[in-house]
Amino acid sequence: MLTEALQRLADGRGGVIGVEPDLVIEPDESWTPVTELLREPYALLIELIDETAARWNAPRHVGAALFWKTYSYWHTLPMALGWALDGRVPIMRVADTYFKVSDAGVTVAATRVSWGSGAHVIGEALAESQRPLVKAIEAVAKVGERTLWGSTAEAFAHPLTSIVPGDYMRLLKEIGAPVDGLIEPAGDGYFRRTCCLWITLPDVEPCGSCCVLRPPRPRPAA
Repeated sequence: MLTEALQRLADGRGGVIGVEPDLVIEPDESWTPVTELLREPYALLIELIDETAARWNAPRHVGAALFWKTYSYWHTLPMALGWALDGRVPIMRVADTYFKVSDAGVTVAATRVSWGSGAHVIGEALAESQRPLVKAIEAVAKVGERTLWGSTAEAFAHPLTSIVPGDYMRLLKEIGAPVDGLIEPAGDGYFRRTCCLWITLPDVEPCGSCCVLRPPRPRPAA
């Protein structure tokens, strides 16, 4: 069910999608193991961050946040959709995950995928496969973990409001830290409680979910 949904998404986007619809690949030379991003002194990770920063004429920490926003979205999307569709969650362990730069920014896939169910499985997957990258990005670009995890939290909220309906707030709460509490529902949409840093670029409009657009909370009565 999930792979069919991903294929429909890819078809609707003219093939521009940041995860292989079948999830599993036999990598050729165009693919790079994600573990290379974690190899100190993080030369490849810094290269990708600096390329992103140069593309937007941004400082390194903003490039890092935008790179992570893209990577975390596509890595998280299959878990979010699988949870909402039939409860089967695909797990791409970091040792099995590959990526390549693509028209979607980055595309991810794995040499093998295991399947689980429940929010706790997703939480374990985030700890195993995303937390090491968050730590590395924080180390090389001085961008806060809360900012980075906010993008992961949005990567659950966005597809469950725009692709497959799902109770993303319940999911985030059940996953718990580090993604719970970083998204606030608002009508049919949501706002982030952290900024992805896109708004810091010159001459751009804020994302529709940007925390700067959140209406002020009413003050309690005296």
